[in-house]
Amino acid sequence: MNAFEIYHKIDPSLVSDMFLWIRENDRQLYKSAIATLTANRNLRPVFVEKKSVADQIAWLHKTLKLRTSDTIGEHLFQVYFMKGQQDLLKDFCDGMGIEHDGEGSVDGALPEVLDDEKLKTTVDDLVGKHDPKLVTLYLRIFNLQTKDGWKNLESLLVSDERLTLA
Repeated sequence: MNAFEIYHKIDPSLVSDMFLWIRENDRQLYKSAIATLTANRNLRPVFVEKKSVADQIAWLHKTLKLRTSDTIGEHLFQVYFMKGQQDLLKDFCDGMGIEHDGEGSVDGALPEVLDDEKLKTTVDDLVGKHDPKLVTLYLRIFNLQTKDGWKNLESLLVSDERLTLA
């Protein structure tokens, strides 16, 4: 599943939370996202900037559902998790035994294989500690970090009823 497809299926409240966090904590990224997405649609940023915040977020969400917005959509997810959801990243890396910098950024290469038992235990722990929809979103974004993702992670995302985006 690509980022633009995730935006189709995601609970709108997660998108709203993400953009509110970005708007409050990385104003330049928020403005850059608007500028890039409006340019891709042959619009001027003021078209979106003059809207209420709720309408801006709705427009961003709608636009990120387009295939042409896939790269920026994935980047926004990555920034949100790397800066705004570090505890979730650390918990995942610790559970999976993945070396990281203490803030959730992986040291070295990602593992080629994810251990089935560690994955199941880690996901159980994450769902118990964090919002299951946020965990699901993170796992989907994590699975985009290699060319074909991890088959066992994809299988878990499909089979575990706790891991739904909407």
